[in-house]
Amino acid sequence: MIELKKYKTRLEMLQSLIALFFMIVIFCVLIEDFRTVDNFWTIMRQVSVNTCLSVGMTLVILSGGIDLSVGSVLALSGAVAAGLLRNGIEIPSLNLFIGVTVLGALVIAVFVGSALGLFNGLMITRFKVPPFVATLAMLTIARGLTELWTGGANITGLGKTFDFFGTGWLAGIIPMPVCLCALIVLMAYVILKKTRFGRYIYAVGGNEQAAKLSGLNVNRIKLLVYTICGGLAAIGGIIVTAKIDSASPTAGVAYELDSIAAVVIGGTSLDGGKGSVLGTVLGALIIGVLNSGLTLLGVDPFWQKVIKGLVILLAVVIDKWSSKG
Repeated sequence: MIELKKYKTRLEMLQSLIALFFMIVIFCVLIEDFRTVDNFWTIMRQVSVNTCLSVGMTLVILSGGIDLSVGSVLALSGAVAAGLLRNGIEIPSLNLFIGVTVLGALVIAVFVGSALGLFNGLMITRFKVPPFVATLAMLTIARGLTELWTGGANITGLGKTFDFFGTGWLAGIIPMPVCLCALIVLMAYVILKKTRFGRYIYAVGGNEQAAKLSGLNVNRIKLLVYTICGGLAAIGGIIVTAKIDSASPTAGVAYELDSIAAVVIGGTSLDGGKGSVLGTVLGALIIGVLNSGLTLLGVDPFWQKVIKGLVILLAVVIDKWSSKG
């Protein structure tokens, strides 16, 4: 039975890989510009942000939850980093000004994202608010805080050191966002496959009641999962902000949809307990390639949304069919 489950998981990942392969072949045949090295790295940069969000979303969905706030958390975290870096911390009553270094801004941004994720977890575990409602509320709260922090205007002029995280190249070979993304994927893979905490996440998502009866601290596991998801959203916010040298109050709008899409297309079940980080990476690549190909083909952006929605729907239907099988 265990071997059958392993074979089924590999088959599902192979399906995503085959879909990605045929998509790349079709776009390469139809679009000359799609075959360029520059376009490849453009896709990888775009995919890196979605992958940061999607890895965190994978952990949440594996545990049986959902997080609709990642796009807004991304925006607030990026805005906090930009604001602190640009303006520092000023306390007029004490006639005090504290300058913030790039490292300090990065650490505070990740702390803010993690804190918002922790807040989501507390609402869900302690106050028994359904994940959909709790994170939907945080979506609005974080977006409002972003607008208050920025005053509704972009924060620009962040400096070359900060911008390196969005536009720089490691050793002149690989874009920095891709390196950060690869490191996050590797760490998440090790956590899920090689640690006790990873096995606990699968157990909670597979059968929460059975996990409780087995002695697992389900609430603590969920708190950690949502906190990690918020922290990874903050890293995505740093990359987005550094990439355009600007923190926008509208950054990250609808990013949660692409994130959930990548997770579902990658074979992770919305019911929890089944899925993998590598599958999510394939899902993010499929979305990135689809976005790039449709854009280069000149497809209307409104139709692009329709097509992406149909792809998500198809992935969910396939997931339900495979679950029944």
